[in-house]
Amino acid sequence: MPVGAAPPAVGGVRPPPSSFPFQSHPGNPDPGTPIPGMGRRSSIESIRAREAAMAGQRTPGTPNFPGTVYPMGTGVAGYGLISRGADMEGDLGRPYAPFMEHDVPSREGSATPPSPMSSQNRLYMNSAAAAITSVSAGADIPRTQSSPAINMRAPFLSPASRPTSSLWSPPSYPYPYPPAATDTSMTTLPRKTKPLMPSSRLEQKLSKEDKPWLSQKEWRDRASWWLTFAMLIVGAGCGAILCYFGFTSVHMLKDSDLCMVLNENFDSLDLDNTWTRDVELGGFGNGEFQMTTDSNDNLFVKNGQLYIMPTLTSDILGTQAILDGGNYTLDGCTTDNATACSVSSSNSTKSTIQPVMSARLSTMNSTTIAYGKVEVRAKLPRGDWLWPAIWMLPKDSVYGEWPLSGEIDIMEARGNGPSYPAQGVNFARSSLNYGVLESLQTHIFGWWSEKQSSFDKDFHTYALEWTPDWMRFYVDTRLQAMMNLKITGKGGKDFFKRGNYPDTATNGSDVAVVISDIWAKQGGSAAAPFDQEFYLILDVAAGGTSGWFPDGVGGKPWFDGSSSAMRDFAQAQDTWAATWPSSEDDRAFRIDSVKMWKLGSC
Repeated sequence: MPVGAAPPAVGGVRPPPSSFPFQSHPGNPDPGTPIPGMGRRSSIESIRAREAAMAGQRTPGTPNFPGTVYPMGTGVAGYGLISRGADMEGDLGRPYAPFMEHDVPSREGSATPPSPMSSQNRLYMNSAAAAITSVSAGADIPRTQSSPAINMRAPFLSPASRPTSSLWSPPSYPYPYPPAATDTSMTTLPRKTKPLMPSSRLEQKLSKEDKPWLSQKEWRDRASWWLTFAMLIVGAGCGAILCYFGFTSVHMLKDSDLCMVLNENFDSLDLDNTWTRDVELGGFGNGEFQMTTDSNDNLFVKNGQLYIMPTLTSDILGTQAILDGGNYTLDGCTTDNATACSVSSSNSTKSTIQPVMSARLSTMNSTTIAYGKVEVRAKLPRGDWLWPAIWMLPKDSVYGEWPLSGEIDIMEARGNGPSYPAQGVNFARSSLNYGVLESLQTHIFGWWSEKQSSFDKDFHTYALEWTPDWMRFYVDTRLQAMMNLKITGKGGKDFFKRGNYPDTATNGSDVAVVISDIWAKQGGSAAAPFDQEFYLILDVAAGGTSGWFPDGVGGKPWFDGSSSAMRDFAQAQDTWAATWPSSEDDRAFRIDSVKMWKLGSC
């Protein structure tokens, strides 16, 4: 038989399609013949034969016990039936279904089919049960072959009986959402909303009558208010008083109190009437490692500014001559000390020629002041172990040689970079140096620093204001004071008391010397030894053994107490000379102007 063809009719009745593959009907092969690999199957005829045999064994008329479950095929082939007292004899007829409730008078099985006109009958006639019943009863119940019924039953038909268009296939993935036949309006539930809370807003602004607590204030409330107000007034008053006394305590020299004695803008360099060179190589009492020359390479005017330019001696003599076999004599030496005018180098004696050349000039022969004001506008040099300074020394040394007659340092600095631990070029210092003995000295100092820059980046004004009653050192403005000393008056102290000297001391010998106020004995004032004429000095030094550059700090290549300190410094020239800028504008100590006033009328 061709695949998919309907089986032939048996006994004139077309067999219905099998609802399940394991069911049999007339026309199928004999189910009694076993199929290899499968169990035996039962046909409608074999089921009826077993039922008849069972009925012959029972006593006719014996009712079935309610609730008895009979084998498959009883009543409707393929379904089990629970009998409710009906007798098994004869055709049990078609079983009752809920949709037949209005077509039959009893809920028991009936052999009379319902009317084909009702909708329930049409639904039943289209079912698989109707087809099976029609075959077993030999009746030909008309059945409709509408598309919905076929489509409903097609998945359960045997492969040979299924319509070609009813082949089942699994749904595609992902499943469409929502399904095409789904009414989204029915599946979407409204979102629950919380009921609105009652408003706490006042319907209208409260009146004073609605706030009785405002009309009766406790005395503590009033007292706390007035106490707070009074403290504000007292605080403001105290702040004003502090500001007033802070302002008035800053002493200032008025222009009317001063007479200008020097106004140098360096349009030219007058070395005959204003400035005097100091030419020597003796170290100036600090063991400095430079010689000051009369060369225009070390001192010159450019663009209205004075340049004090440090250079390397090796550029003239060579490196080897500085350490051994070299000789150098200063031209125009200004000191009477012959040993400070010439020098030679030797490995055997460890003598060394100063490895740096620089310059130094002063107003010693032209301008001096005792009390007054000094302003120097300058830009500091940059380079390791350079030592620029603006300072003053007494002209006549009334109280004796240094340090008895004192020293005024308006500005001193180190050319080392800001990272130098002992205050590099971002610090400017001022100090007063004096003492009753050479071995018993006092150093009063202060400083000002640049937080985001350094003093080699631009020009700054370094100033001194000096009277018999007070001294102030500052940078750019009086508010940036490096040092502020009150000598007389309330809170003032003279310089002997500031020294806090012991009763006795030794001066380079084992003999003890009684310490006394030597300045008062010589008729000095409370400002002594800074009550005499001082002149101004401008210079750039290099190194030294005075302690200005602390030992062991910042990679210092020499020790102050060593007899070979200058030689050690010279041998490290490749290291420190590399930090000196090649540009004259950055290496030189550049002075834009110098102004000096004396206290009093002109």
